[in-house]
Amino acid sequence: MKNKLYALLPLLFVLMTSCVQNEKPQQSTTELEQTLNTFLDDWHRAAAKADYEGYFGKIAEDGIYIGTDVTEHWTKTEFEGFSKPYFDRGKAWDFTAKERNLFVSKEGNIVWFDEVLDTWMGDCRTSGVLENTKEGWKIKHYQLSVTVPNEKIQQFIDLIDG
Repeated sequence: MKNKLYALLPLLFVLMTSCVQNEKPQQSTTELEQTLNTFLDDWHRAAAKADYEGYFGKIAEDGIYIGTDVTEHWTKTEFEGFSKPYFDRGKAWDFTAKERNLFVSKEGNIVWFDEVLDTWMGDCRTSGVLENTKEGWKIKHYQLSVTVPNEKIQQFIDLIDG
């Protein structure tokens, strides 16, 4: 019996080693946060440079973009159509993150975030969802909102009810 157990040890070693080698290496939280922040910052910079491929290449094919106007609920294709004239002129929009919060799923393949952006409209608040696909991180959902200070909300309501 003892000899049979010793004969199985090399097999057990091979099995354990192959299991360990097949595990996908995990990024540390700090590395993942750095990756995600770079991804989002590069996405914003692509718009500022009117880099059409750099911008739309980061949005998933089934991605959704929600703009500041109540009518702005776009699929990727619709948003590309709306945005192309701006990119073709060489001037899209220039948004810079001032603050960002990232939240990662247990599996590490879904991230949701919110950020405060410095824009031509003043501070805007955004939220979004990213998915790690075989092509890398992609934006699945993004919503851009204009912020209104609480002390000015009545003026804002009066303005839009006009």
